[in-house]
Amino acid sequence: MAVAKVTEITSSSSESFEDAIRQGIAKASQTLRGIKGAWVAQQTVKVEGAQIVEYRTTLKISFVLE
Repeated sequence: MAVAKVTEITSSSSESFEDAIRQGIAKASQTLRGIKGAWVAQQTVKVEGAQIVEYRTTLKISFVLE
């Protein structure tokens, strides 16, 4: 029997939402083993002077417990 857990993380990038997602998964995989999937729960941007300066994503990451 497999048991999975879901954890929520927030990641950011100055380039794009896609890059923020990639960075979030890469960082999570440094400490979480058995990552099986992730879904984007929220996307926001930080704006300064009418320009987007940061893309932020909140990810829910599922991984199998050992």
